[in-house]
Amino acid sequence: MNKILCSTVDRIPQQLQAGERVFSYFKGAKRNDVGAIANRWHGKLKRAGFRPSPAVWDFVQFCLAVCSADLASPRSTSADGWTRKIQLTVGLCEPLRWEPLKNHLEEMLKILTGDYWILIFNDAGAKPPQGDGEYLQNDCVSLLSGGLDSLIGGINLVTEEKRPLFVSQLAHKDSGLQRHYAELLAGRGSHYQWSHGINFNGVRESSTRARSLAFYAFAVLASTKINLPQPQIYIPENGFICINPPLVPGRVSSLSTRTTHPLFIGKLQRVLDELGISVELVLPYRLQTKGEMMRGCLDQERLRALASNSTSCGRFRTYNRQHCGRCVPCLIRRSAFLAWEPESDTTNYRFSSVVGSDKSSGPDDPMAVALAVLDTKQRGLDLFLGGTLAFASIAERPDYRRVLQQGLAELEAVLVQDQLL
Repeated sequence: MNKILCSTVDRIPQQLQAGERVFSYFKGAKRNDVGAIANRWHGKLKRAGFRPSPAVWDFVQFCLAVCSADLASPRSTSADGWTRKIQLTVGLCEPLRWEPLKNHLEEMLKILTGDYWILIFNDAGAKPPQGDGEYLQNDCVSLLSGGLDSLIGGINLVTEEKRPLFVSQLAHKDSGLQRHYAELLAGRGSHYQWSHGINFNGVRESSTRARSLAFYAFAVLASTKINLPQPQIYIPENGFICINPPLVPGRVSSLSTRTTHPLFIGKLQRVLDELGISVELVLPYRLQTKGEMMRGCLDQERLRALASNSTSCGRFRTYNRQHCGRCVPCLIRRSAFLAWEPESDTTNYRFSSVVGSDKSSGPDDPMAVALAVLDTKQRGLDLFLGGTLAFASIAERPDYRRVLQQGLAELEAVLVQDQLL
């Protein structure tokens, strides 16, 4: 059992329990055995005029606490090398508000990370920053990662004459790209870049399945600067990645990420509703492939100018900030360009073809994609998908089925082009 405690510095016990990991909110404890979450961020938010409600602020603290527990709980020490048992004590301003949601939250986190969670809430959270509360002129929030999907989402919002407030997680080498896109699309003053700033001594888990919760926390916090009864938060992700069907049997459950899965987003929306946080999470492209997103972009000229500079690679750091061309995100990116305007893809891929890819020379994702395509051809799409679409309503299931079928067809075109199929 991994035991994690998150609270303000003044509520951290002098003597920690054996095996317990402790984190302090927004201020370093100056202790080697205590980690820090977003050190000094609280004061920066106050100076920036933020004055969130206790409910919003507790949502932020909860999300950052989960991210801390995720990072500080190595999967390698679990019985199966993946599934962990995590007991997380979360310091909040209003813990009683969260008690009725305990079971729902534990189930939601299990869907997201594939682990068993036990949540404990207490009143050891930090109070919300008390800035001037001044509103901005924006009318919605949109996540901006530096990736192709979020770029298209931003282009479309601006073309539709909306005034998005962009929110980004700081990412090495992508941070400048995020700022460039935000300023180009919405001008200065319409972009927040934040980091969870989680630091601690010890082994750091690299799978980071919970990292997206920080993104959602930042978006909900940013929405408090919009003077509307229920601001919309746009999550621009193509439908194939939203559902992220397991390409081979070994990639079931959280082995395929669920960060934008409609089931997870639905459960997260319920949490926000129950807490009285009036925002709407929107997945505008959940029924489109990446190729369809590119073809449907409302400003094709701007997309042509910017698309190849966006970042998609799942192994960007592995290849020194260069797209590998062979991981699943790269293959989906390549398939999208092929379905849109093949000659416009000037991305500098480390590998221009999937031929020769194997576990010894690089990622095995091309083989997983090839097996998925062949399995679909041999057994049919429905047998390949199995229970993948069980989450969807009867009315929407055919639409999700279509986007997965089209996504596989786009991926097949890349493999055929590279002569793997």
